[in-house]
Amino acid sequence: MPRTTVIECQGCPPLRALTFDALGLIKVIQVQGEKGLPEVVDRWGQPDPDRAILVTSLSSDHENPRLGVARKNRVVDILDPRNGAVCGTCEVGSTDPSQSVNGRRPDNDPIIGLHVFRKDRANKFLECTEKGNAIIRSFKTDVDMTSMALDSPAGWKICGSGSVLCCQVDGTEKYATFGGKGVELNLWDLEKGSKSWTAKAPPRDSIGLFAPTWVTAVTFLSKEDHRKVVIGTSQHQVRLYDIAAQRRPILSFDFREYPIKVIKEDLDGYTVFVGTGSGDLASFDTRTGKLLGSFKGKCSGSIRSIARHPELPVVASCGLDRYLRIWNTKTRELLAAAFLKQQLTSVVIDSNFVAETTTTAGDAADVNPDKVESEVNHVDKVEINEHSAGSKRKSSKKDGKKQREEDGKKSKIKKKKSKIDI
Repeated sequence: MPRTTVIECQGCPPLRALTFDALGLIKVIQVQGEKGLPEVVDRWGQPDPDRAILVTSLSSDHENPRLGVARKNRVVDILDPRNGAVCGTCEVGSTDPSQSVNGRRPDNDPIIGLHVFRKDRANKFLECTEKGNAIIRSFKTDVDMTSMALDSPAGWKICGSGSVLCCQVDGTEKYATFGGKGVELNLWDLEKGSKSWTAKAPPRDSIGLFAPTWVTAVTFLSKEDHRKVVIGTSQHQVRLYDIAAQRRPILSFDFREYPIKVIKEDLDGYTVFVGTGSGDLASFDTRTGKLLGSFKGKCSGSIRSIARHPELPVVASCGLDRYLRIWNTKTRELLAAAFLKQQLTSVVIDSNFVAETTTTAGDAADVNPDKVESEVNHVDKVEINEHSAGSKRKSSKKDGKKQREEDGKKSKIKKKKSKIDI
């Protein structure tokens, strides 16, 4: 597998990103300078395939940010994204007694969805498994910050059959949507714990064929509005649903010939970024279904995660080709790329990152004011001496010119006298 990219990197603005891989490692990627390149500045954890990271969630709380990490061995870690400190760890089980063994979820029921709530629901996270077991857990960190105490979790069953493959919580954290293989898109009210809407399967095509339900990616089109949902399917289709309008999609279009693996909304409320299993990345306008353009520089592996910067026109993507790529959302050009050795499963961008300035207070404190004053006085004396020397040179030039003129006049007078005498 190639370790270099054929597209020349232009450099990207300062940012900080966290990547997660199939060996359970968390790598801190940082870019300094106006047009810098990403560098690995820190690594958290030890390589262990049993602790592979499946899904992640970053709480955007500026005062007390939290990072949720769901691992392959049925463990959820709550970390501090600023320094990697473990704030809590718990091994979760199944909410359905028939699905659990000694209170633990079986190995064939991995976590596919995770969301850490903000300060409105502090110390809570939503977890969803492949077999449709969704649960909101409350945790309390101990003094030593190494374990969690669970409080009467409230859970429900998403589906009776099929496999849940994707989960997303809206910006208000009041609704969540789920979908999967054999599971139609459905919307749940998190406060009531009840299903509020279910999508209807699309009709048969022109030749009478019926496409089976296979939702692979889902996102809300806007953080403030939970009524518009965009999904991607295994049949390389992108569909837009308006919950307030109807149960069938109001817009549907195809993208290439490979399954859609990830969809991420843009800040404008109508653009979405779509990544496929073959490494194609593009942006679409959901108002018309028009392809705005493909990102330049095809990835060589399946794209598994897309992260949008909350302020800058920058989007990051990662996948099975082991590369973290940073793109410009307007020109869709590659700004920077970093090879991270392991297969990447997720990426998040730290919105609280502030780039370091080149001038620091310590450098200013090292300046000696007496030395500065003496240097200034020395410069003033040099300027005065140069000025006086210049004035002397000017005066000497003027005196020499006058002397030459007088000598010329005397010589003329002598010549006239000599002619008269003759």
